[in-house]
Amino acid sequence: MANDPIHQFQIHDLAGPFHVGGYEISFTNSALFMGVIVATITGILTLASSKRALVPGRLQSVGEMWYGMIDNMVKNVLGEEGKAFFPLVFSLFSFVLVANMLGMFPYFFTVTSHVIVTISLALFVIGLVVAVGLYKHGLGWFKLFVPSGVPLAILPFISLIEIISFLSRPISLGLRLFGNMLAGHIVLKVFAGFVVSLGALGGLGFLGALAPMLMAVALTALEFLVAFLQAFVFAILTCVYLNDALHTHH
Repeated sequence: MANDPIHQFQIHDLAGPFHVGGYEISFTNSALFMGVIVATITGILTLASSKRALVPGRLQSVGEMWYGMIDNMVKNVLGEEGKAFFPLVFSLFSFVLVANMLGMFPYFFTVTSHVIVTISLALFVIGLVVAVGLYKHGLGWFKLFVPSGVPLAILPFISLIEIISFLSRPISLGLRLFGNMLAGHIVLKVFAGFVVSLGALGGLGFLGALAPMLMAVALTALEFLVAFLQAFVFAILTCVYLNDALHTHH
C-alpha cells in the first residue's frame, strides 16, 4: 500500500457520515485540508500586513509581491473597470497556489488533484462570466458568439464553433489543473517507490536507486514550479474570461 501511487488521492471520512434531511454529510480529509488552506492564507497575509513597515521585511515583501502580481494582472487584462473582480481573482489564485504547495509535503492531501474540486471552481468562474455578461449587456452579450466581419454564409458554423469553445472552457480550465497535479504526484510516487524498492535490495540496489532518487529530486523541483504556474494560469484565464463578460467586442 505504501508504494501505491493512487492511495494518496483517496478521500477518507474523519467524522460521520451524518444523515441530515435524507442527505449523507461527512467531514473528510479533503474538507480538512481546505480549511487548512484557508487558515494558511489568512495567517500568512495577516502576518505580512501586520507591521506595514516603510522598509518591508521578508514576509511583508512576499505579501506585497503576492498582492501586486494579481493587481497588475487584473489591471492589464481587465482594465480599470475590472478592479471590482480583484478580490475574486486574488482569492482563486491564493487558494489554488496554497493547495498545490501544501500538496507537495509528505502525508499532506492535495485537494486540487480531485476533479470535483477543480471543475467546481471552473464552473463557478464560467457561471459568474455569464451572469456578469447578462447583467452588463443584457441579451446583447450573446454578440460574443457572433464575430463581426464574418460572411453570412459561414456565420452559423463560426457561431457554433464559438459556442462549443465557450462551453468547453470550464472543462479545460478544471481538467488542466486536475491533470497536472494528479500526473505530477503519481510520477513522484512512482520514482520514490523505485528508490525504496531498489534500496531494499542492498549492495548494487543502492547504486541502482541513485538514478531514480536524482530524478525524484528534479521532479520535485519541477512540481513546485508547476504548482505555481497552474495557479497563475487559472487566475489569468479567469481574467480573460471575465474580460469577455465586460467587453463583447470580438
